[in-house]
Amino acid sequence: MDMLAVPADRHKGWYLSLMAPNTKGPMFAWLDPSRLYCNSQALADCVKDLLSPFHNDTIDLVAGIDAMGFILGASVATTLGKGFLAVRKAGHLCVETQNQSYTDYTGREKTMEVRLDVLKPGMRVLLVDQWIETGGTMKAAIQLVERLGATVVGVAAVAIENTEGGKWIKENYKFSHCIPEELQSQIDQKYLESFKSFNN
Repeated sequence: MDMLAVPADRHKGWYLSLMAPNTKGPMFAWLDPSRLYCNSQALADCVKDLLSPFHNDTIDLVAGIDAMGFILGASVATTLGKGFLAVRKAGHLCVETQNQSYTDYTGREKTMEVRLDVLKPGMRVLLVDQWIETGGTMKAAIQLVERLGATVVGVAAVAIENTEGGKWIKENYKFSHCIPEELQSQIDQKYLESFKSFNN
């Protein structure tokens, strides 16, 4: 599919076929979701699908996780007319922060941080990331938000894999993702049939 083309039938998740397979090997994620952001209609429809379960929820702030969650999170915040808070990898903020250690999808120990002057008790936050594989990164972001007294309204990502961590998020928080039920098994097996259209 032409990366900038828009089909006549824009069913939920149509843009997932724009995502590209990994061509660089096991040190990288198994696919590149960011390719769909290059298509303005795909990005708009992705954001619309992510927000659909939250139409009746009060959201005060959107928080996006470093780094690809910044793209989706800022797009979601702009659509809602709300502010955006960057949840950063440790060492990037030049102000006082709250830190949280976690293990990412590669099994590496990391730390993320958030500034102390934004999140307040009673504030309702929607957390956004590009992809939830093991759930470690999102769980750390949830812990940061809640430790500072804010409430996690929900979690939104292009996909939430049915790993132990992904299931924990789905069971404990309101969530949204862009994966139609018939594609969830492909996501969990880390291979999309649409990859066949890419030249290897």
